[in-house]
Amino acid sequence: MSQAEKQTLGFQTEVKQLLHLMVHALYSNREIFLRELISNASDACDKLRFEAIAHPALLEEDPDLRVRIDFDEAAGTLTLEDNGIGMTREDVIANLGTIARSGTAEFLKQLSGDQKKDAHLIGQFGVGFYSAFIVADEVQVETRKASAALAEGVRWVSKGDGEFSVESIERAARGTRITLILKEDAKEFANGWRLRNIIQKYSDHVGLPIQLKKVADEADEKDETAALEWETVNKANALWTRAKNEIKDEEYSEFYKHVAHDFEDPLDWSHNKVEGKQEYTSLLYVPKRAPFDLYHREAPRGLKLYVQRVFILDNAEQFLPLYLRFIKGVIDSSDLPLNISREILQQNPQIDSMKTALTKRVLSLLEKIAKDTEKYQAFWKEFGQVLKEGPGEDYANRERIAGLLRFSSTQEDAQVVGLADYLTRAKEGQDKIYYLIGESLEQLKSSPHLEVFRKKGIEVLLLTDRIDEWLMSQLHEFDGKALVDVARGDLDLGQLDSDEDKQAQEKATEEKKPLLERIQKALEARVSEVRVSTRLTDSPAVLVLGAADVGVQMRKILEAAGQKAPESKPILEINPGHPLIKRLEETAQETQFDELALLLCDQAALAAGETLKDPGQFVQRLNRLLLDLAD
Repeated sequence: MSQAEKQTLGFQTEVKQLLHLMVHALYSNREIFLRELISNASDACDKLRFEAIAHPALLEEDPDLRVRIDFDEAAGTLTLEDNGIGMTREDVIANLGTIARSGTAEFLKQLSGDQKKDAHLIGQFGVGFYSAFIVADEVQVETRKASAALAEGVRWVSKGDGEFSVESIERAARGTRITLILKEDAKEFANGWRLRNIIQKYSDHVGLPIQLKKVADEADEKDETAALEWETVNKANALWTRAKNEIKDEEYSEFYKHVAHDFEDPLDWSHNKVEGKQEYTSLLYVPKRAPFDLYHREAPRGLKLYVQRVFILDNAEQFLPLYLRFIKGVIDSSDLPLNISREILQQNPQIDSMKTALTKRVLSLLEKIAKDTEKYQAFWKEFGQVLKEGPGEDYANRERIAGLLRFSSTQEDAQVVGLADYLTRAKEGQDKIYYLIGESLEQLKSSPHLEVFRKKGIEVLLLTDRIDEWLMSQLHEFDGKALVDVARGDLDLGQLDSDEDKQAQEKATEEKKPLLERIQKALEARVSEVRVSTRLTDSPAVLVLGAADVGVQMRKILEAAGQKAPESKPILEINPGHPLIKRLEETAQETQFDELALLLCDQAALAAGETLKDPGQFVQRLNRLLLDLAD
């Protein structure tokens, strides 16, 4: 098929679904389509400005970059045109017919049909060009790539109904023109005053002129030969270059929506100018909600990089560590060369210095947010698990990150307990921070490991996120206090244990030595050691991990990843005062003793959240015991 011929193609399946859902979910906030189209046009101009640094000829005869908006109330049309980088035929098919984003299918599954909820999700996804169909029955795109021949222009047309057509055209101007044939109930968007208000509301911060067709008087309007006049309706200077005291909160919020392609206001932001050895300006935002692809490794992340106000890179990931990948914003450097590339960024020592400073800036912002408990809870709900990656990735800031972490505890179900808060409630003489890891709060609250802590009134942090065991393997102390897993190794309560407790422990160990040896023999294949417990007050037995053993949570993660966890046997601790242990001790028949010991071990494994390797054998053993009792 000749490139000049007209092709009719089908949208990618995901595009069809998104178009249908978006048009219905975002119906009540239709005016955002103009913000999205202006944002795309601005990006196209930024890209051309960058390319023109090395290739000035790309600017052709038109060096002044801008976005122009024309409208025709009588015809019910709206036209938005930029003189940016433009697109080839291949670009048009790829960019306007598919969604090349990781996790798109998973995202669409999250949409529920509830318009209000779906609007938030679609806002996080970023609708861009497709938002035009919220107000248009038909969308026409004409474009030509900068430096391409005039005959290499492209026309793309669609009614948003599953198909689009593409054909080659001759186009004199580079860049892109989008014409919307407005829906009958969207004709308000072909009105000059309405358009001016929307531009000033959503796009005033855009750093290049947005020109609206100047509304002439009736006499001039009738003169079709009169030259079209344009009026710049935005401030047209980059928001981050202005003084902070000149910028309203509303302007900061709208700029965030432009940068992040989000529909919601940000949670907070930090605007800072650095002068001295290095000179740069940063404007960093914390979003309110996590994007749907936060955990996709290939998802785009990073800041928009400008050098001397010239756009360089869209997702410069070199300026912040991976655990802060949710941060949005811009950085504008006065020192970096205009021809800098991603490869050079990775090797430039200035970048490391800026990354260190920007990381501290973000942590300071999060510490500021943390002073407002309700606000920080909203942040933690969305980004807490990502922040937990920090201590293992950023050793230099480990203590600060630890101070930002939040957990549930034996005193608080919600994840609101910080390590500093925990220490304010610590018992006199307590020199450790105690925690317990498990699958759920319900399971942890009934864990035998907590019995001695309840008796002594000591708070224990309850950790249920999948990343928690890995986190604690990286985070060994906070504020000079060791972090101790109460289900691992020897439990040493230090000054919290009385001399009487220690003496009773030693006495019980000596007295029950024959029993411990019998149980050890019966459970030789299951446990590495049997000993008298310092943890238990009510339960008969508990399984304890060795100091270096892989926990249940980490073992499951490794197995899910197809890796085999190192083999290890737990320690069985018994409560010598419990009636079941006394009954076991009195059992003279060895077969019955072994059965009871195995049953005790299985019960302890279940209480620890483990899955029994042979549940059928456990049930048979339990049934035999019940029948013996019945006799």
